[in-house]
Amino acid sequence: MIEADKELSAMVQEIWDKDVNRLKPGTDYRISLQGKAGPVSADMNDDLNDDNDGAGYPLFSFVDESIFKKESFLAFISLLDNYESDTGEPEIVTPEEEAENHKFLDCMLRTTTMKTAHKYLVEKQLSPEDLPEFKKQLYRIWFELYARRGASKPDSSGFEHVFVGETRGGRTVIGFHNWIQLYLQEKLGHIDYKGYSVNANSPQPDENKHILALQFSWKNGIKPKGSIFIGVSPEFEFALYTLCFLVSPNERVKVFFSIYEVDIVCHHYNQKHIGTTYPVLVKYQNEPKNPKQ
Repeated sequence: MIEADKELSAMVQEIWDKDVNRLKPGTDYRISLQGKAGPVSADMNDDLNDDNDGAGYPLFSFVDESIFKKESFLAFISLLDNYESDTGEPEIVTPEEEAENHKFLDCMLRTTTMKTAHKYLVEKQLSPEDLPEFKKQLYRIWFELYARRGASKPDSSGFEHVFVGETRGGRTVIGFHNWIQLYLQEKLGHIDYKGYSVNANSPQPDENKHILALQFSWKNGIKPKGSIFIGVSPEFEFALYTLCFLVSPNERVKVFFSIYEVDIVCHHYNQKHIGTTYPVLVKYQNEPKNPKQ
């Protein structure tokens, strides 16, 4: 049983409240949960387990794409096509892609959510107050390349793994914990949503909530179980995961905010980079009187 980090929870609540670009379920987007995903067989790409497919339709039935014209969404989306998905394939960062990385970080640093996170990290003496130095720290955490298991050359980064997704051996999807990438790839026909994931201890999923555990296939590989925020802004996730990486020495920290009690899994790679990070919904808390979900 993990005790909740009350101080970190208060900070997460603050950045949640300041996430002005968060979409509203049922209004700005709609998802269709359909059925529960079936178990994944030993032969994970045996027809990609269509016999256990709990969903005959896409996850997203509607997204108001006008949100993607906002600065932080534009900067985020520009990075999604900069990576080789196969682990073991060396990543080559072009000058144009490096410029896009810096543009994205500059954009993040202008957001209220990231300014709030930075102020807290400076108070905790975990980040430099100087913005250019803080930006260097963020670049190292999220964009510096490193070699994943079995790779001889740098083939991955925290950003690629968490937000874009990777494949291992062409059969297994790893990372891929972002709803924007999921929506865009599903729209292109590259994602086959298999249904929601739930166990005896987890709450039932809800189409009007912002966290979902699910199963899907992508690029001929299967993600047996993934967990993502839905409808939140890039700046919220970027601030949240940066906070958890720098604040908590543990690879799992419990926070509560809004109506959610969530474990944030955050694996460190060489204590310098994010290996992976994602939310695991523990339970819903009591609904606030004026819920700002």
